[in-house]
Amino acid sequence: MRHFDFSPLYRSTVGFDRLFSMLDAAGNEAPSYPPYNIERTGENAYRITMAVAGFSDDELSVEAKEHTLTIKGEKAEEDASREILYRGIASRTFERRFQIAEHVRVEGASLENGLLHVDLVREIPEAMKPRKIEITSGETKQIETTAH
Repeated sequence: MRHFDFSPLYRSTVGFDRLFSMLDAAGNEAPSYPPYNIERTGENAYRITMAVAGFSDDELSVEAKEHTLTIKGEKAEEDASREILYRGIASRTFERRFQIAEHVRVEGASLENGLLHVDLVREIPEAMKPRKIEITSGETKQIETTAH
């Protein structure tokens, strides 16, 4: 069983605390297939890379709903005429769920050399972004009004 230490990521991210806590908890559960990595690719960008050797893009699905990212793999029926003497490459059906933080969207997914890459981006809404407040001096300006 593998344990991933997300503590370095806690120090440098805001809003992903729940994401890493849930991923850490998911990593401690018994199912470990298929193996995956989570990496930070930019200030507000992350990538989940999952080893899905033997699966084609038709046999994989990636779905984001509310705060859950679900990755499923389902192999097509195997050719009955093939006789497998030893099975070392897993091809079983899987479903892996990841809890994602608020304001995180799935940017895209790609399959390359048996690795499924799912790119995530954290987009802070304009209302939540910091804004500079101008500081004025204590002098008050008098507005002159003239009667016509």
